[in-house]
Amino acid sequence: MSELPQLVCASANPDKVAEIALVLDGLVDLLPRPEGLADVVEDAPDLEGNARLKAVAVCTAAGAAAVSDDTGLEVDALGGAPGVYSARYAGEDASYQDNVDKLLAELDRVGASTPEQRGARFRTAVMVVWPDGDELCVEGVVEGIIAAEPTGEGGFGYDPVFIPVERDGRTFAQMADEKHEISHRGRAFRALAAALRERATD
Repeated sequence: MSELPQLVCASANPDKVAEIALVLDGLVDLLPRPEGLADVVEDAPDLEGNARLKAVAVCTAAGAAAVSDDTGLEVDALGGAPGVYSARYAGEDASYQDNVDKLLAELDRVGASTPEQRGARFRTAVMVVWPDGDELCVEGVVEGIIAAEPTGEGGFGYDPVFIPVERDGRTFAQMADEKHEISHRGRAFRALAAALRERATD
């Protein structure tokens, strides 16, 4: 029997699951999402609410503690958009490229052409829900700017156009695993690991 706390991963996105597993390696025994579970309708008004909806659904289906996250890209020049709609910014079946293309087009439309006008942040809310109804939520944020054009082959989503201010001008897509040291998801899941350790000692 594993001594690590077990959490069922609510995400069906293999890219997200790989990142989560990398960050939580050695801290949590991450179990896969139950097969055949329908997609959860993410209609909450904020990231925390969407993370809760997914975690509750998977916790109910699996009968075990479940962990879920929801991430949004908030662009200042667009009034915080795409925010909670980041994954479907260009439509319900949008590809990563579709979303990036729409983001760059919207920034062009509002005349945000300089780095100072293209400030943004990634925000991740992580929620754990237990079968008894208990829950835990943490957050991770990283500030950056939106690049003029996609650069880099790694990562996923908006990574090719997000330049974190804490590094040397590379996009997340150019960073490989170094990204996880400063990324929103890395920070959120490290905060989760710390909260779970604290919970275990209470």
